Amino acid sequence: YNEIDYSRMPRVYEKIKKHLPSPKIIHIIGTNGKGTTGRFLASALNSLGHKTTHYTSPHILKFNERIWLDGKNISDKRLEESHKKLLSILSKEDSSSLSYFEYTTFLAMISSFECEYMVLEAGLGGEHDATAVFEKVLTLVTPIDMDHEVFLGDSIGQIATTKLKAVQNNAILATQKHGEVYTVAKTISSQNQLKIYDINGFINEIDKSNIKTISKELELVNYLEENLALAISALNFLGISYKESNFKNARLFGRLSKISKNVLVDVGHNTLAASSILSALLGKKYILVYNSYKDKDYKNILSILAPIISHVEIIDIYDERAVEQKLLHATLKDLKIKYTSFKKISIKNNYLVFGSFSVVETFMKALEVE
Repeated sequence: YNEIDYSRMPRVYEKIKKHLPSPKIIHIIGTNGKGTTGRFLASALNSLGHKTTHYTSPHILKFNERIWLDGKNISDKRLEESHKKLLSILSKEDSSSLSYFEYTTFLAMISSFECEYMVLEAGLGGEHDATAVFEKVLTLVTPIDMDHEVFLGDSIGQIATTKLKAVQNNAILATQKHGEVYTVAKTISSQNQLKIYDINGFINEIDKSNIKTISKELELVNYLEENLALAISALNFLGISYKESNFKNARLFGRLSKISKNVLVDVGHNTLAASSILSALLGKKYILVYNSYKDKDYKNILSILAPIISHVEIIDIYDERAVEQKLLHATLKDLKIKYTSFKKISIKNNYLVFGSFSVVETFMKALEVE
């Protein structure tokens, strides 16, 4: 995780690409909303009769969640078959050198031989991401904000540049929070002779009405509605007609998902996600079940969420990247937010589980134990 060889994935890809399928790839880059945008799009394509893979990450409870194949998570049997096939075309040296994410990306690709479309979600960034090596018909750019600064840059301009350099030909920009993203897009588009469009060019009044109807049916909050709009803009770009019913099974778990009457879970872990959740939930109070990785801006995240927090219950996550608890305690004290350790939920209170995939995973497993 701390050291990435950016030349490895392209090098291995060149060796094995003749053995890989060639579905029409829609690449999804950005900071927030990649997973839900991808699932909205993949679900619609699948519903319309197009065999489709959706590659997303990380997973919450089971690895199979990463490869959604033609309407459901990949089966253990199909996964094992793909694994064996991939090992048969990789040299021993290459198979042992690939990172977890790089290997998984090839595994998703090798699983997609029968698919017409593949919705391919970037993991960490853009230009150097493992998913960037494949030929794409379209790139979707979700809102870009500060995240993974160690790898992507310490300003919006740098992060946007790193991400947008993954665009090969055509891209559609979701509505962006930072004006610098549009400036960078214009520069990169001109330099590399790309076509980077604004989402408004592919959403008409009928689409807007459909989005409202679908949103009501799926109980989407504002930011999820924006992700739905980006997915629909992709269908329009591809010239694929859709109906509202094509999105009836399009929710991706873990994105402000209600798992019981009084519990919401969200895998968000940065300030943009926190701001979106604040906007969606403002006016109510929640017990925040929380923890964080040490490389996240947890002080700012907690500060943003403070208006909807009654108190914090810290859930233990067993990960070497987790923040030291004394630092998290000190931050909560500085923000004057009361906190305790998470034990169990009570039907008397409303809960928001937030902080990372690991937080949601740990919480869901705790519920299973109960």
